[in-house]
Amino acid sequence: MADPFIDPDVVSRVLAGAVGTGAEFAEVYAEDRRVTGLSLDDGKVEQVSSGRDRGAGIRVVNGETTGFAYTADLSEAGLLAAARAAASAAAGGQGGVRNVGLVQSPAHIVSPISVYPDTIAKATKVEMLLRANDAARSGNPAIVQVSAGIGDSRRRIMVANTDGLLAGDEQVRVNFRVSAVASGDTGMQTGVRSIGGTIGFELFDQHDVSDLARGAAEQALTKLRARPAPSGSMPVVIKCGTGGVLFHEACGHGLEADLVSKGASVYAGRRGELVASPLITLVDDGTMSGEWGAIGIDDEGHPSQRNVLIENGVLTEYMWDFLRARKEGRPQSGNGRRQSYMHLPMVRMTNTFVLNGTEEPDEIIRATDQGVYVAQLGGGSVDTASGDFVFGMVEAYLIENGQITEPLREGNLIGNGPQVLQDIDLLGNDFAMGSPGTCGKDGQGVPVGDGQPTLRVRALTVGGTAA
Repeated sequence: MADPFIDPDVVSRVLAGAVGTGAEFAEVYAEDRRVTGLSLDDGKVEQVSSGRDRGAGIRVVNGETTGFAYTADLSEAGLLAAARAAASAAAGGQGGVRNVGLVQSPAHIVSPISVYPDTIAKATKVEMLLRANDAARSGNPAIVQVSAGIGDSRRRIMVANTDGLLAGDEQVRVNFRVSAVASGDTGMQTGVRSIGGTIGFELFDQHDVSDLARGAAEQALTKLRARPAPSGSMPVVIKCGTGGVLFHEACGHGLEADLVSKGASVYAGRRGELVASPLITLVDDGTMSGEWGAIGIDDEGHPSQRNVLIENGVLTEYMWDFLRARKEGRPQSGNGRRQSYMHLPMVRMTNTFVLNGTEEPDEIIRATDQGVYVAQLGGGSVDTASGDFVFGMVEAYLIENGQITEPLREGNLIGNGPQVLQDIDLLGNDFAMGSPGTCGKDGQGVPVGDGQPTLRVRALTVGGTAA
């Protein structure tokens, strides 16, 4: 594990104090997080920021009641005060003394780091932003605004509990984002490109920021000549690596055990049933080295793992956190995550994706006489109880006579998650992960990844404005 930044003997005494009133379980989650960010707008560096946040959250469980307290004071006195507050909130019990012996877990390194971003001079990062600005403009007067940002974080966590667990992890993430605005007869249009990973500054050995910037500008310029999107039900082809957010939102959340246990998921009680096309195998995998949602351990100290949720169309498993897995007699899945030490853990995805099929992507297009090709999906919303969703199309094109033709203005995809899973009738062999994302749930945000090969949904409702 990462070296503990609180003495394990201190943690043992804090845990013993937390269960001294008779509670059945206690946990200490400590975090030390550093972040830096630089942003550029219209050729000028607008912001250079950095910050550090340290603290611990203490959870005490007594029957069905959970007490939680957090503190930025990592001294023994500060931790004991938080432990007493959490124990008081959990309330009751028979009292007594309980010694807690901690066993250090072996390291579970998922994403080794070659170049820590805090070793890179700010001047180097500024030069990258300026280079992206110049590449996006590239002498084209239609590009009227360029914004870019680069950020990194280094997060160390330590988790210990009264089951004797002592585990730690270090998570380093780097991201880069560029947007370009083009102006023309149809108004203004925006193109966006972003990259990121649980990786060091070696990310930029794999990606050229100038190429990203030119891609953002090209997207914006293409959208200037876009026609209104059609309306109605039609086949929709989604490009590899761009539609994973649909699976994240439309069915991933419905496979989180907390929503299942509340009856707030359309997939509750359906394990073992055919819930998707037999083409579909859906996986959540926190061990994907370098991906945005990669973790060595979850925020309850359980090693990350690869979980097959749907296999050949059959619902095989849900995602679990510690308390719900214990209550249901299920093994943990490494999906207990929290935004920071100030938050309780809950069931969350890591990297969620659909495995490869067998079709050539070009053949999927040729097999589609009329429809819409989505090159980039945007944000959306979903009702997990029904599976109904709405997603924006950031970049889309018409398919006519088996060919991609005219670009379309932004519109929506409207459908139902379980129905979409059933209606996927062609699946490509070109799997790719998408851009880094932040998943929001119950007021908490955590980094997640998603991906999929090119695929076709035989019928989706497109909400366009064409007459």
